[in-house]
Amino acid sequence: MQDDALARAWLRGFARAVEEGEEKLTALDSAIGDGDHGINMRRGTGQVRRMLLRDRAATETSGELLGEAGLLLRDHVGGAAGVLYGSAFQAIGAALGDRTGAAQLGDALQAGLDAVVRLGAAAAGDKTMVDAYGPAVTSFRAVCSQGGNLGEATTAAAAAAEAGARTTIPMQARKGRASYLGYRSIGHLDPGAASTAMLFRTLAEEVTAGPDRDLSFVRIACMPGV
Repeated sequence: MQDDALARAWLRGFARAVEEGEEKLTALDSAIGDGDHGINMRRGTGQVRRMLLRDRAATETSGELLGEAGLLLRDHVGGAAGVLYGSAFQAIGAALGDRTGAAQLGDALQAGLDAVVRLGAAAAGDKTMVDAYGPAVTSFRAVCSQGGNLGEATTAAAAAAEAGARTTIPMQARKGRASYLGYRSIGHLDPGAASTAMLFRTLAEEVTAGPDRDLSFVRIACMPGV
C-alpha cells in the first residue's frame, strides 16, 4: 500500500459487505451463537465508514488508518468479535506502518492473525474465524514467495478464506458461544469465519476491480442448508 488509498477502499468495501450481509451473518449467529454478529459488525463498520468521511491528514499512512479502524471496531462491535477484529486491525496497522508492497502486507496480515490467535486462544479446527483467516494468510504469503503480485496474492487469500470458512460447517465448535452447544454446533457455518471471508474477498476486489465487487460468497454460504 503506497498510500492510504487502498486501505481506505478496503475498509469502505468491508463496511459495504457487512451492511449487505448483515441479516445473513446474524442468521448464522442465531443458529449457534447470540444472534447478533451481523448487527454488531455493522455497528462497528458503520463507525469506520463515518471515520473515512472525515478530512484526513495528507501524511497519514495506511498503517495509521487501519490502526484507527481497529480502535473503532474494538469499541463499537462489542463482545469477542470486537476485541478480535479490533486487535487484528490494530496489529495489521502497527506492522504495516508506511511500508509498501505485497510481501509487507503479507507480514502485516500475519501479525493480525497472531493477535487473533493470542487473544482468542483458538487454533485451526476450533470452528472460529481462525479457520478462514489462517488459510488466507498462508495462501497470500505462498503467492508472494513465488513472485506473485498483490492482485494474485489477495485473490488467492480470498479463495482460501472462503474455502476455510466452509470447512467449519462439519466441525464441532471448541471455542466461543457455539462450543456450549456441543455436537449441535455441527452442520452450521461459523459466523466469524464467514465475516472473515468477506474481509479477504473485499480486499481482493478492491485490489483487482475496485468497486465492481462480487459478494457471491456471502449469498451462497449463508443460504439455509449450505
